[in-house]
Amino acid sequence: MATLPNQLPKLAQDPTGRCLGLDLPPGSLVDATCDGPWHAPLLWHADGPAAPDAWERLLPARMSAGLHPVLLSMAPVMPATRELSPGMMSYPGDHDAEDVLAGFWGFEEDFDTRDAEMVAPFGREWPGLAPAREFEADPDVRAAEVAASVIGAGRLEDPRVALVPARRSADVPAAMGWAGPLNHENDVGRLCAVLRSWEDRFGVRVVALAFDVLVLSVAAPPADLAEAEATAAEHLAFCPDNITQGSGSLHTYAKSLLGEVCWTFWWD
Repeated sequence: MATLPNQLPKLAQDPTGRCLGLDLPPGSLVDATCDGPWHAPLLWHADGPAAPDAWERLLPARMSAGLHPVLLSMAPVMPATRELSPGMMSYPGDHDAEDVLAGFWGFEEDFDTRDAEMVAPFGREWPGLAPAREFEADPDVRAAEVAASVIGAGRLEDPRVALVPARRSADVPAAMGWAGPLNHENDVGRLCAVLRSWEDRFGVRVVALAFDVLVLSVAAPPADLAEAEATAAEHLAFCPDNITQGSGSLHTYAKSLLGEVCWTFWWD
């Protein structure tokens, strides 16, 4: 996968990060994958729990070192760094977001009454991308607010702030080799192509990752039901479990997106 120069090896000699213009707490570099050690560190994470402002405090690392902040759940049984598979990931820029989502829609050959009820007001054919919206907040400011909320509300078990070398926030899951959606898509680079599109159209940022959970902040959430339904169609293709094992219908799920500044996805 094409990436920018990885600055993380410098932290092996200077754990404080001062050589990169940073002031880091004690932390650890991670290079362990399903296939053995990777040729370079995939991420750095703090050894201690994240404070509500941890994501915001590390945001300067993006400009100074090409390192993007993200919160990781380091839960003892299934931490976000379990089963990393960077070798399985393609480069997100090699994929078209709409092609990826249309392929996941997958109703062309088999579409029954239950499917029709679930995807209404849409149908068998992929409805297309939702229109872009004007950002109601600076995406980084919104991300910092959502990150603080995620930590403050205890939504992430054993949260640690981390830094991942990536071209943009949307690429973080693939860059670190995160395999959370494994039962839905093995190549997370394809899903990151969708995240890139959402970053452009809705101002999303990758805020947090658990073993099989992705949390995004949203600077331009849907403002009316039509926008919410169009966005919900993308969510259904991106992460079917949000609806098939959640609200049960696209229309009901869409109502939960109105004005919602935090999108959470979970793959069974």
